[in-house]
Amino acid sequence: MTDSATAKGEQTRELILSTALRLFREQGYGKTTMRAIANEAGVSVGNAYYYYGSKDHLMQAYYDLLQDQHREAVEPILATEKAFVPRLAGVLRTWLDVSAPYHEFAGTLFKTAADPRSPLSPFSEESRPARDASVEIFRRVIDGSDLKLAADLKAELPELLWLLQMGVVLFWVHDQSEDVRRSRALIDRAVPLVDRLLRLTRIPGVRGVTNDIVGLINSIKP
Repeated sequence: MTDSATAKGEQTRELILSTALRLFREQGYGKTTMRAIANEAGVSVGNAYYYYGSKDHLMQAYYDLLQDQHREAVEPILATEKAFVPRLAGVLRTWLDVSAPYHEFAGTLFKTAADPRSPLSPFSEESRPARDASVEIFRRVIDGSDLKLAADLKAELPELLWLLQMGVVLFWVHDQSEDVRRSRALIDRAVPLVDRLLRLTRIPGVRGVTNDIVGLINSIKP
């Protein structure tokens, strides 16, 4: 395939995805069909299916796009901030910023994503690439911070912080306050608490409890 053909294919792929996301916002995920997406994008239905096998594939592409945008947006924070609290809070708040255009249809999408059998679940195998990329951001949050932790807890913490983000996402989906003010307040209150709890794990008397928590995490992992 020539470079021009490859570039045209990427443009078509991006056009289909951007059109789908716009229709998801305007009509809702459930009411938007692949045919409607193709018509709006000015491509054939067969061409739309060539690039994306289903609406689920489009949503996985959205997850990947959102993750790419988040990773790029947090770079200034990770490059300059060393204190754990503003580092973690900045990453979580930045997720709210990059997700803002999609807040309107998030509730509709959540109905599907909340089904543990759905490929759109953030815990599904299909969502693993976006999930792993997000966990890696939290690994960088920890590695570049002033937080000192035992090695076993440090190894598990990125995934735990990703689960914290999932809790923020769930709250954000239902947050109708202006500029999702309540979600931002949740982050501002929760992150210092997480910081204090983590620093307590360095106290000898708390270390046994920490070992139990790490053991519990490992026991329930698939």
